[in-house]
Amino acid sequence: MNDVTTIPAPYAHQKTTTDFITNTKTCLITSDPGTGKTRAVLDAHAILGGKTLVLAPLSILEAAWGEDIHKFQPKIKYGVAYAKNRKQVFEDNENEMVVTNFEAVNFLQKNTQYCKQFDTIVIDEFTAFKNREAKRSKNLKKIISYFTNRIAMSGTPNSNTILDIWHPALLIDDGKRLGTRFYAFRHQVCTPKFNGFANEWIDKPGIEEAVADKLSDISIRFALSDCIDLPDNIVRTVNTKLTPNIQKQYKTLADESVLYTKSGTVNAVNAAARVKKLLQLVTGAVYDEDGVVQFVHQERYDIVMTLVNQRAHSLVAFNWKHERDALIELANKEGITYDVIDGTVPAERRKDIVARYQAGQIKVLFCHPQSASHGLTLTRASTVIWCSPTYNAEHYQQFNQRIYRAGQTQKTETILIQARGTWEPEVYKKLNTKLGRMENLLHILKEIS
Repeated sequence: MNDVTTIPAPYAHQKTTTDFITNTKTCLITSDPGTGKTRAVLDAHAILGGKTLVLAPLSILEAAWGEDIHKFQPKIKYGVAYAKNRKQVFEDNENEMVVTNFEAVNFLQKNTQYCKQFDTIVIDEFTAFKNREAKRSKNLKKIISYFTNRIAMSGTPNSNTILDIWHPALLIDDGKRLGTRFYAFRHQVCTPKFNGFANEWIDKPGIEEAVADKLSDISIRFALSDCIDLPDNIVRTVNTKLTPNIQKQYKTLADESVLYTKSGTVNAVNAAARVKKLLQLVTGAVYDEDGVVQFVHQERYDIVMTLVNQRAHSLVAFNWKHERDALIELANKEGITYDVIDGTVPAERRKDIVARYQAGQIKVLFCHPQSASHGLTLTRASTVIWCSPTYNAEHYQQFNQRIYRAGQTQKTETILIQARGTWEPEVYKKLNTKLGRMENLLHILKEIS
């Protein structure tokens, strides 16, 4: 647990957000990703007191909320409720904060006695409830009245259409500002356009400002570019935790230089190979002596795609083919526009990809840092997400510079995903202290073994 004296002071915009929450109690926080919305909410909880329920994407329950509680409000007693331990966590009276995933609303709708203990509900990424017809949206609507204080957060509240904001607003203020009838709201803010098959509802010109005005008394927003007390480029870490099964496999590989998978056995022939395979294992797969991939898990990519969905445009760095393939699979599944830059993409095609990305036609680029570390300007993005660390400091520094360079008009951030208790934090540490070329992992092994 952090000592109180080590807790960093909030930025001015975070303090303003905290004050707004404590005075408004029912509010929409639409500040940009990277502005520290979670910290502001935690500080507000400390002031408001009582018990708080947090609904958030499954991938960030511990990675974002758990980490920020430890860092900014270590005195808060909290529990993370997954499907297997949900009842136990909700019945633990010592928890003043319960962090759980969106699907928990289905459980709570059937067990409303657990709702009665909470004073505040926080909906992180409230666009998950934009579809009023979805089961979880209907169930959240049924239980929302139990919560006196309602806080909803999203940096992209109307990423598709202004209609996306209607149901989240209804949950927060019971329809006082945008009405209780969806079709009436749609008629007010959209114009029907026949596309040959059915009417497509198009946002009316300037309607965003009109809707924002109606919600202004319960809304607060800070753009990343407005947070002048933030550094030019924010480097932050998203910590993950290996599942017990993966932890066991990791330890076996570390201790015995062997990994047992469903597809066969993978051996590490020397110390460098062992560290390399350990880093591969953390990301979901390892390669045998013949270069054949042995898949183990895919947990990391849910976190990556959550971060991607929270941002308008981003770059994701991958180091192995299995990472690229997993990212592509999820992007296709979620309907996210993407492209890939790696050694398989010819130079002429790279130019076309960059041009389309800079024009805003692509939401995310999946890049191998060696292939995209020099000569490319990708300032459409404000975020670089490292799915796993590279071994080469030059590639690391140069790839980050694809967005943080001349022509960039936005504040930028670099997000490092790492698993606690593995080699990844050490690799990032060396990268950020400018060790130099790190293709030979024995540099790391020698210093910390």
